[in-house]
Amino acid sequence: MTKFIPYGRQCIDEDDIKAVVEVLRSDWITTGPAVDEFEEAVTEFVGAEYGVAVSSGTAALHAAMYAVSIAPGDEVIVPAMTFASTATAIVFRGGLPVFCDVDADKLLIDPNLIESKITPKTKAIVAVDYTGQACQYDVLREIADKNNLVLVADACHSIGGMYKGQKVGTLADVTAFSFHPVKHITTGEGGMIVTDNPEYYERMRMFRNHGVTLDQRQRAEKGQWFYEIEDIGYNYRITDIQCALGKSQLKKLPAWIKRRQEIALHYGASFRSLSAIKPLDVMPCSSHAYHLYVVKILDADRNEVFSFLRNAGIGVNVHYIPVHLHPFYRRCFGTKEGLCPVAEAAYKQILSLPMFPAMIDEDVDTVIQTVKKALVKNTQFLKLLFRRNTMGDNP
Repeated sequence: MTKFIPYGRQCIDEDDIKAVVEVLRSDWITTGPAVDEFEEAVTEFVGAEYGVAVSSGTAALHAAMYAVSIAPGDEVIVPAMTFASTATAIVFRGGLPVFCDVDADKLLIDPNLIESKITPKTKAIVAVDYTGQACQYDVLREIADKNNLVLVADACHSIGGMYKGQKVGTLADVTAFSFHPVKHITTGEGGMIVTDNPEYYERMRMFRNHGVTLDQRQRAEKGQWFYEIEDIGYNYRITDIQCALGKSQLKKLPAWIKRRQEIALHYGASFRSLSAIKPLDVMPCSSHAYHLYVVKILDADRNEVFSFLRNAGIGVNVHYIPVHLHPFYRRCFGTKEGLCPVAEAAYKQILSLPMFPAMIDEDVDTVIQTVKKALVKNTQFLKLLFRRNTMGDNP
């Protein structure tokens, strides 16, 4: 192994560093003007009316649940194939995550199963744009409106993506983004919620700042000291340092998404003829943002392929263990295997290959060739094992 290629990583250039240094030399390093500027830049980019920047993607999801008034006992439908924060944000509010299975080809929430999950306690549906592909929001919107439910988009994978000509950020009542270092743009840690609803916007602004009516800069501008706690909130504030980095990164996002799509095309063309590996399907009406490039390992052992690739310097990963299979949800909500069989079966097969815009063509070719070697080696081993077992010569 001469070079390790991770599954994802940040891209930082001199413009980013300069933007951060300028803030460090300014009067405000938190709750200052750079926060507003970043919010305005993101909302303009995605086409939403309002944006609230927060300290993480998890904080964004939590704030979204607060905005739409999820309360103890409320049920919220979520897909099983997602990072745990999608469901955790509901639990933070005392709500009950109701896990819905995904379709087998894209691993997005299956609209055909949602209505069977709706009860009088259901308040919202959370759609997760898994890997960066937007869900079928027109279908989800019809279901939500028919049943008087709020539609929330967990778009932590999909900023810059589109569905049927509409940008991610305009497809749901509330949309949450993440700016973790492996995401499309980074603020170090950070997130944002966008919406067209002014009431949701005001609630989230207050929620991120302890429930305080006016933040520090607003009080300074008014020459006031007085503030009140309207409701219990959290310290989910994000710094001007982070927002300066995010605004600088956002300028490069279109080119970075284009590069991600180029890498995905290269992967897809190289694996098309192989029976042991299958990339996830992409809807023709979708512009995939490709946070992740996930494949299913079919005629080989996924764990063996994972180990081979890691030992060869290819930083593959697995996204994700279905949320309902985590010990916390088994223990506290009584979930178990069999609840979402499609997600559970996919979990045993999926592998995330390296996907980030700084990958050069040589890196992509290295990943492809190493994956092919891993599949050949593992397939040969399984055939040998099968032959020995059928002959009674157990190894």
